Amino acid sequence: MLSFFGYPTMDHLNLAADQLMATVRVSSCDETAPHLSFINGVWVDGSLILRSSFQEVASRIYGAVAKPVDFQHRAPEVVKEVNEWVQKETNGLIKDLIPDGSVDSLTKLIIANALYFKGAWADKFDSSQTKEGTFHLLDRNTVKVPFMSTKKDQFISQFRGFKVLKLYYNQKPGQRRFYMLIFLPDEKNGLNELVQRMSSDPGFIGQHTPRARRVEVRNFIIPKFKIGHGFEASKILIDMGMRAPFDMEQADFTEMILSSLGDKLYISSVHHKASIEVDEEGTIAAAATAVGFRLMCYRPPVDFVADHPFMFAIVEEDSEAVLFMGHVVNPLVE
Repeated sequence: MLSFFGYPTMDHLNLAADQLMATVRVSSCDETAPHLSFINGVWVDGSLILRSSFQEVASRIYGAVAKPVDFQHRAPEVVKEVNEWVQKETNGLIKDLIPDGSVDSLTKLIIANALYFKGAWADKFDSSQTKEGTFHLLDRNTVKVPFMSTKKDQFISQFRGFKVLKLYYNQKPGQRRFYMLIFLPDEKNGLNELVQRMSSDPGFIGQHTPRARRVEVRNFIIPKFKIGHGFEASKILIDMGMRAPFDMEQADFTEMILSSLGDKLYISSVHHKASIEVDEEGTIAAAATAVGFRLMCYRPPVDFVADHPFMFAIVEEDSEAVLFMGHVVNPLVE
């Protein structure tokens, strides 16, 4: 797992996680500022004893406190408890994270996290300017969707084959800043190629974030959208190289469990759900995962017409930590 995340030791991984957690946690009494909540929970069967070192790291860095439960006799009740916890921490956006039947008497441990973000645009869109227009799907069909529009100058950079728009969320001076990036392919069917380029380059987002001043826009429209998606992520993680934790023969969690069972546990499932809504006011987004075991010069006006599939990301400015990432192929499909 260390090699998968790119760290030589657990100490290096924990230090990086500690710095990231400190960066993205936002504490503000200002209701107009972005609200970010990232919490973690651990549910452990009473037959297991967690190592004190693991409990200390989980509590200090991740804010997670282990709760003893009885999977052998009360597995459905534990699932209900975890799902209710996730739903509460995401303000109701993520429901039924763990499907019925995916946890049973053989389950020994569930580690879950939930991420919630709500932010208002620094420059809100005028709802009276929202008009219905045509959005082009990847299968060459079209749908009618509401498009937001503005004449205000925007942070837009142009690259080979795509443009990137940066929209800031409202924040007072001196507070952490967040923004959304929209990666718009030049070609209406160019999303897959753009996703492949991003996937093959870990620094892609940072290298293609608009840095210069605002530019004048000519035609500027982006769709309102609300999307949600859930999936079982084990195969994806295995295909990406994280094989050992899912293999009954190779998995080793002895650094976590204080018993002979530590080398008998393996990850059986990884359930992930995400939800995001974008409109004239701003963005509401949530995600949850459960693991069972340039130089200034004149620039001509640019067009940014997001009338075909695109990618997006929500980023914290100082750390460039990506909080959410996804793509929109049909703004009407939730």
